Amino acid sequence: QVQLVESGGGLVQPGGSLRLSCAASRISISSFHMGWYRQAPGKQREAVATITPAAGTNYADSVKGRFTISRDNAENTVYLKMTSLKPEDTAVYYCNLIVDLMHFWGQGTQVTVSS
Repeated sequence: QVQLVESGGGLVQPGGSLRLSCAASRISISSFHMGWYRQAPGKQREAVATITPAAGTNYADSVKGRFTISRDNAENTVYLKMTSLKPEDTAVYYCNLIVDLMHFWGQGTQVTVSS
């Protein structure tokens, strides 16, 4: 079974930065679309950023210019660099992998932006 493990979340002040990591196991990520999603309390899960096997990227309007998704196929890891963080970025962030239309998810990592 595919496993995705997120790390790097935490408490940060507004304007600060964090880098999330998603390490995959039992599968090589190089051929698959991957992404980061987030879910804030009382809200639906939403896509934050996605990356294709060719490293093409797409971002939610709310994070464009602040977040950067990248992948290291040799390390089997996807990253999300988050800068200029805002309180509204507070959420649980989930890594996502799509294989043949099947979605796999990590357990999530909490990001809290607060002074």
